[in-house]
Amino acid sequence: MTLYWPLILPALALALLASWLTRSTFNKYSRFRASSGLTGAEAALRLLKNAGVAGVTIQVAHGLLSDHYDPRNRTLNLSPEVYRSPSLAAIGVACHEAGHAIQHAQLYGPLKLRTDLVPAQMLGRQLAYPLFFAGMIMHSPPLLKVGVALFSLAVLFALITLPVEWDASARAKRLMVSAGIVTAQERSGAARVLNAAFLTYLAGAVMAVMQLLRLLMQSGLLGGRSRD
Repeated sequence: MTLYWPLILPALALALLASWLTRSTFNKYSRFRASSGLTGAEAALRLLKNAGVAGVTIQVAHGLLSDHYDPRNRTLNLSPEVYRSPSLAAIGVACHEAGHAIQHAQLYGPLKLRTDLVPAQMLGRQLAYPLFFAGMIMHSPPLLKVGVALFSLAVLFALITLPVEWDASARAKRLMVSAGIVTAQERSGAARVLNAAFLTYLAGAVMAVMQLLRLLMQSGLLGGRSRD
């Protein structure tokens, strides 16, 4: 396990940095009002209309920065501080989520793959560690392999999330200007919020890969069984 810690510590540092940067950037640009005066909900609606996407419900979600698009029922769920605020931060987040709705309407492949993987990755996260540690206790290589395989689904989900999130932000950055939601000058503030948020997904993917590496090392499937 001597190789694991030099790898996991930078990953942990990245995760902490991403979390701090996301909150601080959002808070900073929450103080800047867009000249259009549109709230997050209104901005998302305009973005969808300009992209020719109809049938998406925009509603308030509970929790701080709990914003997400649910392709199962085509709902765009915005946290209260995003739904009601005309700030550049709120508009950036809302337009990003609208970007997911546009991906869905345009049959964007990685989004469909991620959606299809949701049940499998949830099952993997719930059962991977119990089965893995049962395999360790019982000295059962088959159980260890099943645990690693299940956790690999969660890692795959995290990796597929990266292009999905990057593409949604790229769409938002481009369309929010052409739709008249923000000016070209205001775009940079909203874009910084989205860039910081993407870093959290990157950190999550790196952490998932590092955790998989640890399971492989502990199981003896990579570099021999650990004696730690």
